[in-house]
Amino acid sequence: MTPADLAHAHARAFDQSRPWTESEFADLLNSDHVQVIGTTDCFAVFQVVTDETEMLTIATNPQLRRQGLARDRIQIWLSMAIRQGAIRALLEVAADNSAAIALYDRCGFTPCGRRKGYYRRPDGEMVDAIMMERALP
Repeated sequence: MTPADLAHAHARAFDQSRPWTESEFADLLNSDHVQVIGTTDCFAVFQVVTDETEMLTIATNPQLRRQGLARDRIQIWLSMAIRQGAIRALLEVAADNSAAIALYDRCGFTPCGRRKGYYRRPDGEMVDAIMMERALP
């Protein structure tokens, strides 16, 4: 997938917050630590640095949600990160995104912190980010 493909898919999936731009994806993909898995229907971008991995974003086509695509990408991400030496996985999620929080909980993540007013909604409302973590085998 190209940065343009990723930006288009991200914009389709993120209508409640600012989607990432083609330039932002291009910059990420220039890093030796950043990897992308999936297709434009559902993809995850993550990084592995030393013994930690962080999911930077995950995006699912709204018409294909609740079919297990994101859960599958999370499992692939974690498996790849473990093979690369990660022992801890991190992610953040908007506090008002109950579906994503439930998914991450089912995948073994637990809250470990909060960033006040991290996300800005289209109407200007500020929403906290919940930091979540999971130990890896």
